[in-house]
Amino acid sequence: MPGSFAEDRPRPPARPTPPPPPEAVLRAFAPAAPGQRGLQEPPSGRPGRRRTATGPWWKADARSDPWRDPYAPAGLGAPAVYPPSPEEQSGPIVVDDRGRTKVRLRDLSVRLSALVLLAVLLVGAIGGGVGWWLTRATPESPLLSPGTTLTQVDPGITREPGSVSAIAAEVMPAVVSIEVRVGEAGATGSGVVIDGDDGYIVTNNHVVSGADGVDGAEIRAVFSDGSGSDARIVGRDPASDLAVIKVEKPELVTATLGESDNVAVGDPVVAIGSPLGLAGTVTSGIVSALERPVRLAGEGSDTNAVISAVQTDAPINPGNSGGALVDATGALVGINTAIASLGGNGTSGGSIGLGFAIPIDTVRDIAEQLISTGSAVHSSLGVNARSVTDGTRDGALVLNVEPGSAAAAAGIRERDVIIEVAGDRVGSSEELVVAVDRFAPGEEITIEVVRGGESQELRATLDAA
Repeated sequence: MPGSFAEDRPRPPARPTPPPPPEAVLRAFAPAAPGQRGLQEPPSGRPGRRRTATGPWWKADARSDPWRDPYAPAGLGAPAVYPPSPEEQSGPIVVDDRGRTKVRLRDLSVRLSALVLLAVLLVGAIGGGVGWWLTRATPESPLLSPGTTLTQVDPGITREPGSVSAIAAEVMPAVVSIEVRVGEAGATGSGVVIDGDDGYIVTNNHVVSGADGVDGAEIRAVFSDGSGSDARIVGRDPASDLAVIKVEKPELVTATLGESDNVAVGDPVVAIGSPLGLAGTVTSGIVSALERPVRLAGEGSDTNAVISAVQTDAPINPGNSGGALVDATGALVGINTAIASLGGNGTSGGSIGLGFAIPIDTVRDIAEQLISTGSAVHSSLGVNARSVTDGTRDGALVLNVEPGSAAAAAGIRERDVIIEVAGDRVGSSEELVVAVDRFAPGEEITIEVVRGGESQELRATLDAA
């Protein structure tokens, strides 16, 4: 638009009229008259056909050259080729500005590494394939090979005398497993052969007492070689928890009996028996205490005993009752009878390292009496007592005195506190029983009692019980 958009603004001056073009320009660009040639027209040719150049400015490719013939069809040639710039040359071959090629070592090493890796993978694949083919081609070996003998090594192990294995090998044939059946009920225990010629076996009273005098009850002894034999009760002693049974089997291996005086605290011992019905079980430990008063009662039997036990930490469990406790020479030093347990009754639970055995001297004495007469005799004072203490001294408080007993004849009264027997201190009712049982019936002993705050010494002649 001429001028500005505002009505109140001054208008610009008029544009000057351009001068006319030169005559030569008008003549050159003016439309050609009929029959005349003008600028930009190709040379004349044959009528009715497009004219082509024949002069020096027109060539034979005029039809494909649009710059020469505006009516020529468009044609495409080969693409232009330019040397790449250094930024565009990312391959291993670099072309410099003079057209020379250069190889970059970094790119070449990467490619060589890739080629090496491919070669390794190819070799591995070929090897695996060959191995698989060879495996498939090889026939499988037979599954069974009759007559095969494996290699055997003789290490030359020597077991010195006194080792647990040597003791077990020596004593095991003399230890038996005892099976008791009364009706539908059954129990197991252990025993030790003490006379192989006549078939006498010692065990605990509580192992066999349930079958004594019961019709249809069965007692069977099973030996280390697996053979068995029916057994009969020779005699029982509830006061010591010992019993002797007899089997009709000749030439039994007899255990070697030791002596209680040869046993000391700390001596190694081995327990052999059938805990939980597992025959031929061997455990080892040491003697942890001697002359330990232990009360044995109940367990479904008529056992009511107080023994001066050999205490051991050799593991003893239910079923070991009646089994052997032997020393390092293989000599029998005790018959396993009870364990201390957290259950409190000595029957529940397993071993906690506190087992008790009847000393061999007591076993020998009671077994000889049972084999000879079928019963055993013990010394008796004739009192019932319980353990007491005044904070400074312990003793056995007499609760009652049996009329006509040795205690009554000695002048022992109720409420007396017995503190000593034959010069040995008495600190509990169990120790009183053990102290009296050391003597034979008919022996006279001294007894010190505390009465009315004063002690006095009495003499008593023991009775037989």
